[in-house]
Parts: sequence; structure tokens; C-alpha cells
Amino acid sequence: MTWLSRLGGSAARHPFRVIVGFVLLLVVLGGLAGGVGAGFTDGVRLPGTGSQAAADLVADRFPAQAGDTATLVFADKGATGTLNTPGDRKLAAVRQVLDTIRTQPDVATVTPLQVSADGRIGFTTVQYTKVAADLDTANLDRLEQAQAVAAEAGLETSLRGPVVNQLRQRSAPVGEVIGLVAAFILVTLLFRSFAATAVTLVAAVLALMVGVIALTVISGFIDVPNVAPTIAIMLGLGAGVDYALFIVARFRDRLRAGDDPVRAAATANGTVGVSVLTAGAIVVISICGLYVTGIPVIGRMGMAAAIVVAISAMTAVTLVPALLRVAGRRVLPRAERAVPDAAERPDQRDSTEPQRRSWAARLAATVARRPAVWAIGVTVALLALAAPTLDLRLGQPDDGTRPAGDTMRVAYDRLAEGFGPGFNGPLLVVVDLRGTTDRRAAVDGLSSVIARDRGVAQVTPAQVNPAGDTAVLTVIPNSAPQARATSDLVEALSDRIAPAALEGTGARAYVGGTTATFDDLATRVSDRLWVLLGVVIGLSLLLLGVVFRSVLLPVVSAALNLLSIGAAYGVVTLAFQTSWGAGLLGVSEQPIVSFVPMLMFAILFGLSMDYNVFLLSAVREERQRATAAGAAVVRAVGRTAGLIGTAGAIMTLVFVGFVADSETEVKMIGLGLATAVLIDVTLVRLILAPAVLEMLGERAWWVPRWLDRRLPHLTLAEH
Repeated sequence: MTWLSRLGGSAARHPFRVIVGFVLLLVVLGGLAGGVGAGFTDGVRLPGTGSQAAADLVADRFPAQAGDTATLVFADKGATGTLNTPGDRKLAAVRQVLDTIRTQPDVATVTPLQVSADGRIGFTTVQYTKVAADLDTANLDRLEQAQAVAAEAGLETSLRGPVVNQLRQRSAPVGEVIGLVAAFILVTLLFRSFAATAVTLVAAVLALMVGVIALTVISGFIDVPNVAPTIAIMLGLGAGVDYALFIVARFRDRLRAGDDPVRAAATANGTVGVSVLTAGAIVVISICGLYVTGIPVIGRMGMAAAIVVAISAMTAVTLVPALLRVAGRRVLPRAERAVPDAAERPDQRDSTEPQRRSWAARLAATVARRPAVWAIGVTVALLALAAPTLDLRLGQPDDGTRPAGDTMRVAYDRLAEGFGPGFNGPLLVVVDLRGTTDRRAAVDGLSSVIARDRGVAQVTPAQVNPAGDTAVLTVIPNSAPQARATSDLVEALSDRIAPAALEGTGARAYVGGTTATFDDLATRVSDRLWVLLGVVIGLSLLLLGVVFRSVLLPVVSAALNLLSIGAAYGVVTLAFQTSWGAGLLGVSEQPIVSFVPMLMFAILFGLSMDYNVFLLSAVREERQRATAAGAAVVRAVGRTAGLIGTAGAIMTLVFVGFVADSETEVKMIGLGLATAVLIDVTLVRLILAPAVLEMLGERAWWVPRWLDRRLPHLTLAEH
């Protein structure tokens, strides 16, 4: 008996201890989360880049500006603007708003109202003493209440900025609701038992709650990106349902074979539990590979998802056996709940008894007759789907890509309308003056050179810190933040304009601001993506080589995973970078968020390996029953297609639900993951994998004798 069998049996013998233990764990974690507070943040740190150097200089030498900001925008929708008309009631209302905000807690400064040339649009920037993550929703509520005076005077009001994005009310959890509803329907159809469905979903939801609360506790000590919990919930919900599903399915099989509930739980945990933990470990290892990129924000997104997946896998092998013991034979359809006689038990039947083939087995048999044709056809189709990836453009969507009517979108549009497209993406040129003797000449010379560049609309007067050793120039581009021209300007300022203007002065300039930061992020992602690919693929090859004692199977598995991931990249590119694709989704045409391809790869490679492990485990067991290689594949596909298909359908619908999220990066990840999983459990697992295994035959399981002697022995259960 393995340790997992003993764990499952113990949980089944003392189910209420386990259940109460999980409830107490939730209570303790909830108390810790309330005590330490959440540290989720929009901040992006990129050590070693110019944008990070600029941000660090500002934080160090302009302490009053170390906090985050909110921008209030006022628009007069009348034919003639009045915001530059002294004595007008609308202008008086705006000034009353600014006076009120200056007295609010945590506000450092409020800039004077700046008004467009036509007097229709004005804005002010509220500088806080704290970063957005350290403020609370009351700060945003006070801003909105103060703005109400201007709205009552007939002005359109809107808000944007880091404080607004951090504190505003998030959209309803549509993705989670869709995922749970889909899981309930599909699991019920598969098991035809409410009790089996309840066990599966209760275990998954409890695991998700533990994972998210644990993540909240961790965020109290280290900065975790705001989008990380959403990604973790997306992945944790799908994985949690899948892992519980497999154990419940095996438990039902053992009940049908005549086992009592305790023994059935122990056997299910000792067999399927090994595969669940192995699959979870593959996903966790793959996602944690994001840390090799050296990009903290991406590594912590991966950490968040890995924590929730790991907890989901561990919950499946501890809580599920306890819940199954409580449910007992009610997890079976009503007609099967009576304990079978020995003669009726499946494992007592003659193994030579003919069995009716499932549709999946019949499809696999059809593929086996002409495997090369099927393999080539599916490969060509997947390569065609992946082709748009060649035009993939990395960037960072701005507030202009948010849904129409969103306050941040309204503010963005009004500022662009009144002050030009580049006004929404100002660049900060931070000048370190410690190495120069003529500081004023260095700053004036740099400002003059930058202003003459044709990509620059305006350069504001330099702000100099009290010590006089640092200056900040705000550069307004002629182009929008997403435009290629703006990125070209960032590169020109960093590599050519600033170094040439300051040559020989001893001063040094760094280009910062949101646009520069995300350009640096895109560059870092492009440079490090190949490192991630190498590490994740290499570790997966080693793990599969040990598990299946084969040289070719790991290579084939990696190639199949890459095909499905490439197809997902292509679909995401078409959806967001083409007008017709963006129109279908109801979003603006935009570049792909720079970290999305990297995050998708790590997650998808792990998930694809999950289903691969389940299928190949079944093929290996059929071979161990002396089934010929070709017949083993057909039988294995027939046995696993129902569970893998249901698990994949649940995962796909969970991910599709998150396409409705308001955050662009979540939409992209949800669509990409849904596409890849759907392709993986249909075209890849039902057609391409069986075709390749058929062509390889017994060679698929070849391993050199010297290597076989050195590999450790691991046993995985079939499904």
C-alpha cells in the first residue's frame, strides 16, 4: 500500500476530522489575511532597465512625488467651452472640487487646472503621499463625491490613473460563475449523480478558496500583481475540478467492483492520486519556470497560479476521499447503488468478454488504419492556425482600449481630444545632475534638443528637486501611447538624443513613464522567452523520460504541445490584432500584452502535459496487459476520452468565461487557454497523438539499456 493509499484510507475513515480541518484552515488563513492586508499592485519593476532607473531616481529624490496619482477630467459638452471663462459657474464648480480635494486625507498636491485651447476640456492631477496599493477605496469615494459638484453644474466628469485603476469597483465575477455552471452541467451529465457532482465541485471550490486566501496573505509581504489573483482563479478552478473529477471517477469504479467506501477511497487515491500529483507538479514546475526570465512581475504571476494549482492537487488527495466517504454509494447513479453480487462485479468477469467500443475507440481505430494521412492533415491545420503568430506584436494596451463608457476610457478620449493623442502617454526624462558642474546648462540643452525632435509635441519646464541634483522633463509625444512612433521615440531618447545632448557634461538621463516601462517589458520578454522555452521543455522532457522510460515519447509530447500552443497564439493574434477579430470580441484593435505569450506558454505546456500523462498512462497499462501496440492505443483512447473530454470541456468553458473580464490581459489569456485546451483534447489527443503512436509502434517505448538501468521507477495510474 502506497502512502497515498494510506492517506486516502485515513481521510475516509475520519472524514469529519478532515472536513473540519479544512474549515479551520480557511478561518485561520482568513484571519491572517485580514491582519496583514493585501498587497496586490499595478506596479511593474524591471531591474536593470532605463525606465526602472528613472522611477527609482524620482522615488529617491522627489519623495513628495513617490505616491501614485489620479487624474480628474472635466468636459463641457456645450458648443462653446467655458472652462477658460472667468466667473462662469461651471469653472467655479471645478475650482470648488479642487479646493475640496486639497483637504482630503493622503493628498500631497493638486495641480492647477489645465484647460484645452477651446475651453471645453480641463484636467487636474491629484498627487497622493502613498502608492495606490496602500490607499483604500475611501480615497476614491471621496474623489467621486467631490466631482459630483461639477457634474451637477452640467460638466461631464471622468477619472483615470493608477489610484483609480487600483481602487475602483471590479466587474462581477462572470468567469467564475460561467465556469462553475459549466462544471456542474458537464460533471452531472458524466456521472449522472448529484452527490458525485457535489463532491467534485465542493472540493474544487474549497481548494480555490484556500489558495486565494493564502495568496492574499503572501501579498501582504511581497508585491503581487493585481491581475495575478484572476489568473490564479482561472487556472485553479479548472485544475481543481479536473483533479477531483479523476479521483471521483476511480472511486465509482471501485464501488462497482464491490469495494466498500473506505477501501474504494484508498484505492482511488493510491492509483489516480499519483497521476493527479504528477500532473499538478508538471503544471507547477512549468509555471515556476517563469522565474528564469528574471522579470519579477511575470515570475510573481506564475507564483500565484502555481500556489493555487498546488493547493488544488493536494486538496484532491486529502479532502476528496473524505467527501467521498460521506457521500458513499450515492456517487453512483440511482440504478447502480445496490452492492453487486460477486458474479456481477466487473473485475470478476472473463477478461476475454467482448466489449462494445466507444465512439472515441472507433475514431482511434479509423486513425490507426491511415495514421500518416491523419497526422499530416491535423499538423497542417494547426500550423495554419499558428501562422498569424508571425505578425504578433507585443505592447501594452492603454485606457483607450477599455470598453466604451468606462470612466478611464472616457477620460482618455477627452484628454486626447483636448490636448492631442500623445498627452495620454507622457514620457519622463529624469536627469541625474550629480556629475556636472553646470546643471542649468545641461538641463536647458537637453530640453532644447528634445523639443526639436519631430516626434515631440511639447516639453514641459524642468522640475528640479530641492537638492538641485536631479531634474525631470515631461515629454509629450505627437503619437498615441500604443503607436509604433511612440516606442521609436522612447528608443531614440534613450539611445541617441539624450546621450548626444549630454555628452561631455557628466550628466546622465533615463527615460521613464508608463510607455517606456512597458516598452522595456516587451523587450525583456522578447529576449527571455527563449530561455523560458528551453527550461520548461527541458524539465518536461526529463520528467516524462523518467515517468514513461522512453526517449521518443517525451520529444513527441513536447512537439504536440508546441503545435497546440502555436495555434492558440495564432487565434489570439487574429482576435486582437485584426479589425474583424476585435469586432467579434467587442474590443479595440491592439497589440498583445507583452507578458501574455510567456504566461500562456508556461501554463499551457503544463496543462497539455496533464492530459498527455493521463493518455500515455492508459496506453502503457494496455501494453502491460500484453495488448499489441496499435490495439493498446485504440483501447486507451476509448477508455480515457470520456474523462479527458469532460475535463477539457470544463477547463475550456472556465477559460472562455474569463473572456468577459474587463481587463484586456485576462481576455487574451482566457481566449488563448480555451483555444489551446480545446485543440489539445480534440485534435491532438483524439487524432494526432494516436496517429503518431501508431506510426512509432513499439519504438515509442524504446530506451537504451544503460539509461533504463539508471532511471528511477515511477508508477502512474491509468484513467
